[in-house]
Amino acid sequence: MSVLSSKPDANRPLAKWVLATSILASGMAFIDGTALSVALPALQADLGATGANLLWVTNGFSLPLAALLLFGGAVGDHHGRRRTFIAGIALFVGASMACGFAPNVKALIAARVVQGVGAAIMIPGSLAMISSYFGPAERGRAIGLWSAFSVLATTLGPVVGGMLAGANLWRGVFFINLPLALVALAILGVKIPADQPATDGKRLDLRGAGCVTAGLAAFNYGLIRWSGSSLSDVWVWGTLVGGVVGMVLFVVSQKTAEQPLLPLGIFKNRTLAAASVVSFLYYTAFHGTLFFLPLNLIQVQGYKPALAGLTQVPIMMLLISLSAGAGRWVDRKGPRWPLAIGSSVTGVGFMLLAGPGVTAGPGEFWSSFFPGLLVVGIGLGLTATPVSATMMTSVASEHLGLASGINSSLTRLAGVFAIAALGPLMLALFAQVLEERVGELPVSGAAAAQLMRDASKLAATPVPAGLDAQGAEAVRGAIRWAFVDAFRWIVGIAAVLCWVAAGVAALGLRSRVGGGGIGSEKGHASS
Repeated sequence: MSVLSSKPDANRPLAKWVLATSILASGMAFIDGTALSVALPALQADLGATGANLLWVTNGFSLPLAALLLFGGAVGDHHGRRRTFIAGIALFVGASMACGFAPNVKALIAARVVQGVGAAIMIPGSLAMISSYFGPAERGRAIGLWSAFSVLATTLGPVVGGMLAGANLWRGVFFINLPLALVALAILGVKIPADQPATDGKRLDLRGAGCVTAGLAAFNYGLIRWSGSSLSDVWVWGTLVGGVVGMVLFVVSQKTAEQPLLPLGIFKNRTLAAASVVSFLYYTAFHGTLFFLPLNLIQVQGYKPALAGLTQVPIMMLLISLSAGAGRWVDRKGPRWPLAIGSSVTGVGFMLLAGPGVTAGPGEFWSSFFPGLLVVGIGLGLTATPVSATMMTSVASEHLGLASGINSSLTRLAGVFAIAALGPLMLALFAQVLEERVGELPVSGAAAAQLMRDASKLAATPVPAGLDAQGAEAVRGAIRWAFVDAFRWIVGIAAVLCWVAAGVAALGLRSRVGGGGIGSEKGHASS
């Protein structure tokens, strides 16, 4: 435990340095994640990446982050939080440099995996440092500042990514991490003293970490490979079976481990279990849609990358402006209706995003994509804070750290699942629709075959050489409409997931009618 924990007033300047480093470090991860989503089309064009490659560029980072987030927090407790935090930042920024200099997409994916491992150590380390150096009276405000800057970084990410991609500098998405990391490391090295590990003699759950990582990786590989193959492919069914085995072994390991990453008994809490399901369904829908939306805007609708990044700002602004009110709603009425209504509204927003076809470009933004983005932002603002608050307040105080880890892990695990499941579906739907549309065009069999071989690039599929101007334009139209048709399926599925989440909230959560904390098993009854 830090000195500040026992003498908070004597070390307030030290605590401020800790808060600054935590904001800088976690900000890197949030900016990096959202900035890259807008830069993906430029990356694809520069490296010749396929749609499956783009899925791996995203999940290469998200998968180890989701799988190892709880383990990263345990490593900090075991080896010292400051030392582990420094190691996470160094690994993250080193991998960021490797991403920026990657000569090809395979090297980029490999570096992204290492970057995800660094983030899994760095992100829980930032909150652990805050919790160690701020006393109970000041900890809430400190975490609130950390959260506010995290949202700001998430908001700025698409804008920064779009500007860099628009200037043909998509690699800068990774290079902007270097100055932030150097400042954070300098503060940690000069201002923050070393702390003592809090191991209490227990061993790290290496078996659990290995099983969950291997299981998720196998699932991810099998689903993405399936999009370009079939179940008869031994690598497809073999890795899917391996994923099942890995996850089963993870559950078994958690029942027998001395200090499990995820004590499964905590899910006997009905409120926590229901909120976890809501969180997973909701963020699967959200991440799946926001992965493909920039591709639609840039490659199909003709938006500049910087403008495509700006289109996501209303969502984040509504999140910021509505979160406090949504939190007060939970305090007054309980979590049931805020989560049910918020998820339902988001589902409506996704359906509105399914409406626009191939538009005339940014000039039609306000009548095409803006209404859907506006409604999605309202839904997110009504949902994000209540689902986190419900999970945190549904457990006893001694389990707050675990609940926080579950909350963060579920959000990121939903992102991994969204890319692994909805990504291959998008690839398959696009190829199917493109084949149907091309079959109606007067193009040669050779040109049609070439199109289908290149269909793995989604809307970046090149027009075959040798076509006249009219034929080339017709093929470009078929490619754009094939993407739009497939995108409509994805956002339709996202809407259904949100409405299922709303049903789980309405039926599985209780409204507060008496004493007790929000989401606790006591002090609530069905309304």
